[in-house]
Amino acid sequence: MADKSLKEMTNTELWALFPIILKPYDSKWPIIYKQEEKKLCDALGDTIITIDHIGSTSVPGLMAKPIIDILMQIKQNADLDVLCDGLHTLGYIDNKDDSRPAPHYMFMKGYTTEGFKPPVFHLHVRYPGDYDELYFRDYLRKHPDVCNDYTRLKKKLQKQHEHDRDAYTEAKTAFIKKYTRLERKNQG
Repeated sequence: MADKSLKEMTNTELWALFPIILKPYDSKWPIIYKQEEKKLCDALGDTIITIDHIGSTSVPGLMAKPIIDILMQIKQNADLDVLCDGLHTLGYIDNKDDSRPAPHYMFMKGYTTEGFKPPVFHLHVRYPGDYDELYFRDYLRKHPDVCNDYTRLKKKLQKQHEHDRDAYTEAKTAFIKKYTRLERKNQG
């Protein structure tokens, strides 16, 4: 598939190249996050309101895809072209989704036509207040029993949807929403 760019590949081709892989928790993940956070802040500091490590790699002990998820909330008046240029300079590629208006952007780093090239990042760029991922992360950090349930669910779904990222993600949605709501209520 190296004869096609990533943007030219179908989802089926991309999912074959980038299957769902789960790994035991790695204590290096927060360190890798901090290194990338510094790069982002150095490049885009005056645009960023908050930046957070989210996703399963941000929860100690939780099995995860070895992809560091980052939530970056930006100023309402941020120049999105400058932001995109800065992220491209850092090696990110954009994953535009026309169903989600700007700046609900997703950028990825570590994806090549040969497969993953670690470290791999998913950068979620949002305006302030769009951060359900923080609630889910916080709930998991406080509830090891729920982490165990989530690990079991992810293992089961990985076997079912190893080459269909959308189906894997969709199948986790009800679980994630349930505990996100509980944490919102707890923090409310």
